[in-house]
Amino acid sequence: MIIGVPREVKSDENRVSITPAGVHEFVKSRHEVIIEKGAGLGSGILDAEYESEGARLKRSAGEIYKNAEMIIKVKEPQQQEIEMLHQGQILCTFLHLAPDKHLTAGLLDKGIIGIAYETIEVDGKLVCLEPMSEIAGKISSLMGAYYLSSAHGGKGILAGGVAGVHSANFLVLGGGTAGINAAKVAAGLGAKVAVMDIDLERMRYLEDVLPKNCETIMSNKINIEFEIARADVIIGTVLIPGAKTPKLVTREMLGVMKQGTVIVDVSIDQGGCAETSRPTTHSNPVYDVGGVIHYCVTNMPAAYPRSSTFALTNATLPFALEIAGSGWKKAALRSSAIAMGVNIAEGRVVYQHVAEAHALPYVPIEEVLRI
Repeated sequence: MIIGVPREVKSDENRVSITPAGVHEFVKSRHEVIIEKGAGLGSGILDAEYESEGARLKRSAGEIYKNAEMIIKVKEPQQQEIEMLHQGQILCTFLHLAPDKHLTAGLLDKGIIGIAYETIEVDGKLVCLEPMSEIAGKISSLMGAYYLSSAHGGKGILAGGVAGVHSANFLVLGGGTAGINAAKVAAGLGAKVAVMDIDLERMRYLEDVLPKNCETIMSNKINIEFEIARADVIIGTVLIPGAKTPKLVTREMLGVMKQGTVIVDVSIDQGGCAETSRPTTHSNPVYDVGGVIHYCVTNMPAAYPRSSTFALTNATLPFALEIAGSGWKKAALRSSAIAMGVNIAEGRVVYQHVAEAHALPYVPIEEVLRI
């Protein structure tokens, strides 16, 4: 199979979807890898490193999309990339279709096979999303502490405080992979940390592994309203795989927050967990609503692209190799993880949460695989 790797064009996106080691594995398995020139430079990977492992370089993205049978990317395709896709082409990337009707419609119209890294699941774990969630979770607390500075509109509270002075209160909504990493970093900065979740078993685990300056609280409307009133930084990490994020922080709740409170919405890729959240970029990361600072960057791990690129390839490469080796249908039949990753196929929505989000017909993946 011909594997195509275009340069990412989303704003401030410096990750790349493959490392030289990944190229080596594809070539060893008798696949051809074509990479757009300069695709890896943002992650510190030179073209020569790819060539030394057997990749062929192409001057333009158009050449990649025209010739590749499978495109592997990092972020959802932008409009100019959607236009270059063609029927039957396999696209492996983070798709985040539920909050984006325009993207969903465009990919359905192209008749491609859309395999979303964020819904590939093994034993209940989103194994391709997890490394990015780890990084985003860690970044979220750093950004929360940074924007608490009065120079950036925050309350002017140092995350860890100083002797005789209170440290900041961090509230983490969601105790999953991003949430636990956010809590670890916030606690390491010396903040007082509360993690809210609805899973008692998960909270018992968090109580065991997190530092003593962390506590867990059952997530419900009354508790959220109480906790956000005293929080200095609110970090949203809520996730329902493949679905729109529930709005746990309503617009009305902003009224109980003090001026200079910071919201970092890690969930923004799936629509965000605050009603007032909207996508931002690394170039223009924050905005103010009623005196509350919102940080809603949709590709947070791109701030540390080299770490993110290598972590992402470690997780995604085995699945990409399986798809390339068997074709997407055989791979999905053999692997329930890959089957769960298929969101759209040949003009049909085969992932239920995406169909529900846009009121589109849902066709179970099993029906498509039987054809």
